[in-house]
Amino acid sequence: MFEQPSPDLASVIGAIHRRQAEQDDGIARFARDVHAGLSSRPRVLDSKYLYDSRGSELFEQICVQPEYYPTRTEAAILRKRSGEIAQQTGPVTVVELGAGTSAKTEHLLRAYHSADCLHGYVAVDVSDSALRKGRETIHAALPEVDSHMLCATYDAAFSAVGQLGRTMLVFLGSTIGNFPPEAMDEFFSQVAESLGRGEFFLLGVDLHKETTVLEAAYNDAKGVTAAFTLNLFARMNRELGADIDLSAVQHRAHYNVERRQIEICAEFTRPQAVHVQPLGVVHGIAAGERIWTEVSRKFTIEQLSLHVAPFGLTTRRVFSDDSDRYALVLFERTLP
Repeated sequence: MFEQPSPDLASVIGAIHRRQAEQDDGIARFARDVHAGLSSRPRVLDSKYLYDSRGSELFEQICVQPEYYPTRTEAAILRKRSGEIAQQTGPVTVVELGAGTSAKTEHLLRAYHSADCLHGYVAVDVSDSALRKGRETIHAALPEVDSHMLCATYDAAFSAVGQLGRTMLVFLGSTIGNFPPEAMDEFFSQVAESLGRGEFFLLGVDLHKETTVLEAAYNDAKGVTAAFTLNLFARMNRELGADIDLSAVQHRAHYNVERRQIEICAEFTRPQAVHVQPLGVVHGIAAGERIWTEVSRKFTIEQLSLHVAPFGLTTRRVFSDDSDRYALVLFERTLP
């Protein structure tokens, strides 16, 4: 009962690429967002700007650090349970938001392909270098899969979903935890609006657990996560002429138990004048002042299921590891 004509993915993705090219002015948007973030109190920088080419490389290194359990735990769940996920959904086009290099997704695509349930795969990410690496990975492992890479924001992907036939949106890595509450609700609303009834959303979520485990994951011994934070300010120097003394920037990460979130910021050890040259503005940063760069919220399944229900998303299955540290939650769009 799931069979339908396979859409022309290449045509849909090509049209979105053309729209993105017409609309995109990355430096100007970066400058505006940095200016807005540094003008706010507390000061905050959008975490999406962590993922330039160098940032994506550093994040891949973070994922293999011994303290950082989410990536290997999620990969193990996918390796073990992807066949069950395919059985639950039936044939779909898989659209992955924030796909990166698609390394973990290979397990999912392989299971869908083996079950003859894969109409196609669309990987969406803002990092072109990560997508190119992902294209090579998927083509080498599954050359017969109709796969496409879309270098774009999530908004562009949502605009495409309705044109791709029966779809499962995939959002791995517990990236949903990086969204502030208002943005998370807007994201769930966009997910629900883009899916038709009976279509699916597979979400990776990091679960609430011991503070020591969580803080170690974001303060690895090799300092890769610290370098990841620092690279955002190096990017501001390169692209915005910020003129920040990087030796004055210190990575800080701790778990706020009450809010159930890892809070990551950059602390300035010396005063700095941060230039945003495309806009001709300068922001003074005092010694000891902190700029928030990322929040990583942690969840319980009960809390999450109750939260998404008003958006018309119903929890169908939960796939977790033996220690219940991490979970993949399969939601179905059930309400109009």
